[in-house]
Amino acid sequence: MERVPVLKIGDILLVSIQVDMSDQTALQLQEDLAERIVATGCDGVIIDITALDIVDSFVGRMLSTIASISRVLDAETVVVGMRPAVAITLVELGLSLNGIRTALNVERGMELLAAARADEYGHDDEADEPDDETTATR
Repeated sequence: MERVPVLKIGDILLVSIQVDMSDQTALQLQEDLAERIVATGCDGVIIDITALDIVDSFVGRMLSTIASISRVLDAETVVVGMRPAVAITLVELGLSLNGIRTALNVERGMELLAAARADEYGHDDEADEPDDETTATR
């Protein structure tokens, strides 16, 4: 059985799918990824599907399931490298890929995750500014 490698880059796990996804390979990837998210405490997962020429409903459901598992473990998922034919097929199959953000390539995916982290943790600057209630009572 082939395994899909899961690489750690900073606070992000990178999954590059370079093999045909059989049921067993997909289940193993879900397990491996969940274990790595918990072990590393990462907050982002990038799944690179550049090597996939075609997708079917199985691959679409697998991506959606991985994103759901990651979200439950407090990590956001971004799928990168989607070819136009793959996007068209997913839409034609009616697969919405809920909870998955997309980017054109790994670099943009990393930028997307960094921006999401900044939005989530960057609200401390607002604490220094008075809010409307404070201003109104002065």
